[in-house]
Amino acid sequence: MTRLADLAELVRAPAALSVPGDVLSGAAAAGALGPRTPALAGASVLLYWAGMAANDWADRRLDAVERPERPIPSGRVRPSVALGVASGLTAAGLAVATAAGGRRAAAVALPLAATIWGYDLRAKNTAAGPAVMAACRGLDVLLGASGGRVVRALPAALTVAAHTWTVTALSRREVTGADRRLPGLTLAGTALIALTTSARPTVLSGAPSSTGCVKRGPFLRLGELVPAVLAAGYAARYGRAQARVLVDPSPARVRAAVGAGITGLPALQGALTARAGARLLGLAVAGAAPLGRRLARLISPT
Repeated sequence: MTRLADLAELVRAPAALSVPGDVLSGAAAAGALGPRTPALAGASVLLYWAGMAANDWADRRLDAVERPERPIPSGRVRPSVALGVASGLTAAGLAVATAAGGRRAAAVALPLAATIWGYDLRAKNTAAGPAVMAACRGLDVLLGASGGRVVRALPAALTVAAHTWTVTALSRREVTGADRRLPGLTLAGTALIALTTSARPTVLSGAPSSTGCVKRGPFLRLGELVPAVLAAGYAARYGRAQARVLVDPSPARVRAAVGAGITGLPALQGALTARAGARLLGLAVAGAAPLGRRLARLISPT
């Protein structure tokens, strides 16, 4: 009988803490924060877990050689169970998204689910792999924005997608190790992501922000430092891990950098949410990062 702990490892349960922030940052940017947002975040988590289970099912033969300790090759989870879990979670995620956000949410959730399965079954081991995974995260941000002005969430979606590209590119070298060009490229990308996220949004004096508040003047308020602080924290932690790969591009260092990229994502999402005007919510989103790092010690997010 499959244990709950084995299923939690199969879907990388703690890594799901990095998922709701996609929806929240998209909703904040699109002016769509509301009662439906938590349900859309829940749908996002279900689809994420589905992708993790499908990933292990698709990689079961490769993992038998490279990662025999994983739930399927170790015999703790049968392949048929993993496939059933992935399929069931996908159906549940689509149902929740549609129930919460109607046709507009379904119009994003369906291609999101298709892209997740496309990555696991076809694209992962191709040159397009990082771009396809980046598209998954970008669509996840747009799922949160589906109830508002979606176009306003495109910068946040592109930012999260760019971060995801760096993590996915590194993850392809978790077993073999990396040459120093790859961490140099991803580190430069991380610095650019943090810089653009921390930049003060351009809002005309007297124009309403995404939260409906009115900017009364050009003076920088203390609250407007929140995005910059969160973006700096994101860059410092994830950047340090990538810098260590530059010095020592061994598989262990690469895996540590990938883990830092996954568990550090809430800080970036929090910065994007705060930049859209929802500063307290942004701080709450970023607060998932320390918890994610603690849980990652129990169940690997990679």
